Amino acid sequence: MITHKRVTVVTDPAKGSKLYKAWGKFPSANIPVRQIKLKVKFGCPDSMRCADWDYDDHITIRRKGGKRGASQDYEIGRMLTPYGGAFGKDWTFEWEVDVTDFSMLLRDSVEIEYNHTGYEPNKDRGWSITLDFEIVKGKPAWEPVAIQKIYDGSFSYGDSSNSIEKALKPVVFDTQKQAGFARLRVVQTGHGMDTPDGCGEFCSKYRELWYDGKMIDKRSIWKTCGDNPLYPQAGTWIYNRANWCPGTLMQPDIYDLNIESRKQHTIDINMQNYISSKPSATEVISAYLIQYKKAAVKNDIAMEDVITPSLKDAYRRENPSSIKPQILVKNMGSAAIKKLHIRYGTKGFPQKVTDWKGIIKPAATAVIKLPGTVDAKTGINAFEVELMLPNGKQDAYLADNKIIGAFEAVPKQDSVLVVYLLTNNQPAQNSYAIVNEKGETVKERALGSLTANTVYRDTLHLPKGQYQFMLRDTAGNGLEFWANPKGGRGKVRLLNKNGAMIKDFDSDFGNSVQYAFEVGGPVAPVTAQTSFGLYPTRTNDKTTFDYYANFPEDVKVQIITDPGDKMVEEHDYPQLKEGLFTYDLSRFPKGRFYLKVLVNGTEKFKKRIRLKE
Repeated sequence: MITHKRVTVVTDPAKGSKLYKAWGKFPSANIPVRQIKLKVKFGCPDSMRCADWDYDDHITIRRKGGKRGASQDYEIGRMLTPYGGAFGKDWTFEWEVDVTDFSMLLRDSVEIEYNHTGYEPNKDRGWSITLDFEIVKGKPAWEPVAIQKIYDGSFSYGDSSNSIEKALKPVVFDTQKQAGFARLRVVQTGHGMDTPDGCGEFCSKYRELWYDGKMIDKRSIWKTCGDNPLYPQAGTWIYNRANWCPGTLMQPDIYDLNIESRKQHTIDINMQNYISSKPSATEVISAYLIQYKKAAVKNDIAMEDVITPSLKDAYRRENPSSIKPQILVKNMGSAAIKKLHIRYGTKGFPQKVTDWKGIIKPAATAVIKLPGTVDAKTGINAFEVELMLPNGKQDAYLADNKIIGAFEAVPKQDSVLVVYLLTNNQPAQNSYAIVNEKGETVKERALGSLTANTVYRDTLHLPKGQYQFMLRDTAGNGLEFWANPKGGRGKVRLLNKNGAMIKDFDSDFGNSVQYAFEVGGPVAPVTAQTSFGLYPTRTNDKTTFDYYANFPEDVKVQIITDPGDKMVEEHDYPQLKEGLFTYDLSRFPKGRFYLKVLVNGTEKFKKRIRLKE
């Protein structure tokens, strides 16, 4: 059920936020609902380019029960927008989050509000957004009894005259009749840039959760961003942040609480003591309590997702994949799951079976690695997984035990593979390895073995089988990052025995890049692949563009002002296959530019340049 379909979203610089509201028709209250997922898809608007900045946007249940219904004001999704300055017109990305906890409210006519914050110019840039609620009807695993707000707001942090603990006071709630347990759902992000610690965006502080006078959780409000599946981005996308990264739909922290011991209970969130000399930080927290009846059944396991192999955007870093499939499962029953029988495989090929043992607590999820490799024909395939016999018993709800997901087969390569690696100025941060389906390392360049600004060309002769190549960067800034000029620029690509490019990797990759492939069978013909590079992107005068392609093509390079979209320089390179070109921008006014590359008339590359004093 779609409420917002390719809605063009821009900022309101005068207010700092702009609301986009739409009504949706959800199931009536008497229809049982098993699960609701909210899918959020971003793209560039048809008449604009993608927006630039990492703003926090809020998806809220505004009203229910018709236009005269009272405001509900329940945040069901928080989107941290990506740095979109370098995305092409055809770029899209889709995230999803489970919002079943709000099923009591997502009934009948509901007004959904998308609140886009920020202050950037709105004439020529924005986002195209789609909000799609995927509703699965069926008997709920836990029937909700009540929902209430615990905390909901933007709370000052680090201000000695206005302690956050004054706002995050203990909240008392009463156990509802028929309730068997309570679930606390918390979404928290830190914002601001104060002195001395860079809070709340760039400081790692801990949060404590107290329940009935006991601390039940203590965790750092911090997230590593160098492994973001949406990469590269135009800004400081690799910088770790206070529980979020640019281009993230927040996933909630879930705490299931025992409420049977007493009638009244207390929840209290406390932040690490911190005082700023120039306070500006805020902690944006929404915390909701949902009371549920006891689980309907004892033994109930559900297939949540296939992580590998998959075509989903959220799993881009792990795919395509062909070794040890990974699945996400959830315990929907009241008993801990200690064993499972699992049937899996690619449709059209013999199915595999395995018996898994471990512990999955009630309402918890687990990632399970399945043995073996992934069968596939060239192109798109379907991977099927079925869960059976939780704890050796018949599953009490079979409708969500099976899932079929699309995936793309890994490419087939010749037995001869060439790893081309040009190191940057900081080679001590890098290593690479190729492993086979048995987990054996067949080739590696270990940490500490590489020399700065050196080309390594390793030729491998591989027997038939499945393989995975991975290049890591311990600093999380790839082989190139615009805000790390001392690191310089490196490059990695895979070539065939004739020197043609099989796979090109963007040097701005954060923590790691990987590539799965198969040796054996018919090898696909060499395709018209191209490799682009621009460095430095912050300069006083010159920048260098490098180009590499498997076949000669007509290439046009344009340098365009930002803002204004005025072309100030253009270069034509007919039938170009490889080249290195330096452009002197010192004669132009200081500011921002784009370097745009068109291959045979089609835009293939765009990157921002900052010409500084």
